[in-house]
Amino acid sequence: MEHADPVPPIISVENLEHRYGDFTAVDTISFTVKKGEIFSFLGPNGAGKSTVINILITLLARQKGTAVVAGYDVTAQPQQVRESIGIVFQDITLDRDMTVRETLEFHGRLYNMPVSERRARIDELLKLVQLDTKRDELTKRLSGGMKRRLEIARGLMTRPKILFLDEPTIGLDPQTRMRMWEYIKNVNNEGTTIFLTTHYMDEADQLSDRISIIDHGKIVITGTSGELKNTLGRDLIYLETDNNDAAVRILKDVAAVRDVRIKSGGFVLTVHEDGTKILPSLIDTLRKNGIEISTINLKKPTMDDVFVHYTGKELRDEGAAPARAMHLQPRGR
Repeated sequence: MEHADPVPPIISVENLEHRYGDFTAVDTISFTVKKGEIFSFLGPNGAGKSTVINILITLLARQKGTAVVAGYDVTAQPQQVRESIGIVFQDITLDRDMTVRETLEFHGRLYNMPVSERRARIDELLKLVQLDTKRDELTKRLSGGMKRRLEIARGLMTRPKILFLDEPTIGLDPQTRMRMWEYIKNVNNEGTTIFLTTHYMDEADQLSDRISIIDHGKIVITGTSGELKNTLGRDLIYLETDNNDAAVRILKDVAAVRDVRIKSGGFVLTVHEDGTKILPSLIDTLRKNGIEISTINLKKPTMDDVFVHYTGKELRDEGAAPARAMHLQPRGR
């Protein structure tokens, strides 16, 4: 029997829908974000991720459904919502001719922060994002990763309850992306709830307490990284044979096989048991039926596998059938 979480969600969305003319960008979605977690929307460009964020941060008027952020309704109490959040947009929005320190100073003044509090906060944040040696550098002279870190610091100036990060590492090289993940984790460890949108599988996997896969404006499935991977089975086995059609017919009836999916040149089995233990018997079964195996690959499910399984396509392979919706109840952080 499930028990209600005693702590109310810090974000609660019910039946949210948003249309641009005849195009449905957000298609009746519902979800919650728990206080203190890193929650991610994983999906391709055009999936509806940014539209949802823009509604939650009050930049876009809500059309249908309800959205409550930090206890405030986004339509009825937009000012209270804005005072409770920080934002890092997908596109860099820094003034090129201001220094790092001036950027944070200006933002603090916009929010009427007292001088002593403002200066102490600037020092604290520059150390957090490791830009304290760059405080007098013009932003136009910063690298892409440094600019992102400065934007995160700016979003944290007012000690927001929630920090929204819309594709925060887009355009960054792999090493810089990984360093950014560490900064994001540090921010979260300080108590800030983080709502992240990304189309990077590894980013959602490495950072998130929970992930919602979103595609074509719909939430397909929600859960922890482990929960999502476990829905596919314990292991994945990729096979190529001299008669794939016959092999699929034979193996789909094996008790340990959960699912069979056709792939280019072969097929993938998802199995309930340890793949290393079941694989010899699968090979024997095929050989007894006169089927020769040319390729075998055994691996654990990844977020890429999860995305393909529930959306029917790679990120992004247009034209696949609409996904079916599933939800996994969270089992805690």
